[in-house]
Amino acid sequence: MEHSNKYIFIYSLVMVVLVAVALTIVAVQLKPAQDDNIRIEKMQNILSSVNVPVAEIPKKQVIDVYHKYVKTAFAVNNNGEVVESDPEKVFKIEMANELKKDPAQQQLPVFVAVLDNGDSAIVVPLRGKGLWGAIWGYISFKTDYNTVYGCMFDHKSETPGLGAEINQSWFQKPFLGKTIFDESGNMVSIGIMKKGQIKKEAHDVDAISGGTITSKGVQKMIKDNLGSYQAYFKKHFRS
Repeated sequence: MEHSNKYIFIYSLVMVVLVAVALTIVAVQLKPAQDDNIRIEKMQNILSSVNVPVAEIPKKQVIDVYHKYVKTAFAVNNNGEVVESDPEKVFKIEMANELKKDPAQQQLPVFVAVLDNGDSAIVVPLRGKGLWGAIWGYISFKTDYNTVYGCMFDHKSETPGLGAEINQSWFQKPFLGKTIFDESGNMVSIGIMKKGQIKKEAHDVDAISGGTITSKGVQKMIKDNLGSYQAYFKKHFRS
């Protein structure tokens, strides 16, 4: 049985509309779950940056564990002044979006964690670019606002076995104990150097062999992002 072009057109149009409606309904239904997953992953990342073993925490307990350790959160501007003190609003701030704004308009999140051993750590988010796409992470500092307490990095599409290794503990652990201010009180950040290059022991770590561009991307990400926080850190820095 042959159908006219008009019939085929109307049939196709109806099918397209039905499929679009169905996909919209599914997307709306899935969005709360997707938002929860994004929220939980962000909490896991912040906890990882203060050396809480998130792999051992069941997903359904992550929110409770996060609120156990992260006692407060606020946002500062590039003058180091607090501009937002509601922890929920601060949690929703995305660093990638803030970095696109004029520096004077940026809201820069700060999370303060208190750990079981009594240590306190100041956590800030990081966003940057690797070889193939976005890279991100969190880095935490002791209360001297100078010494790295912990960190975590991740990526969207870096090369497996090379740049993708930034999310491995063997790459992240050497950052612990490094300092971002020099003896004169200048913020120098942290260098990521090829093996064999001369290093400043207090401020540099080894790059990933074969992943130099991604390693340098992490270095730039840390330096650029901490530069935004520089006024705030200098207000609290203790040598």
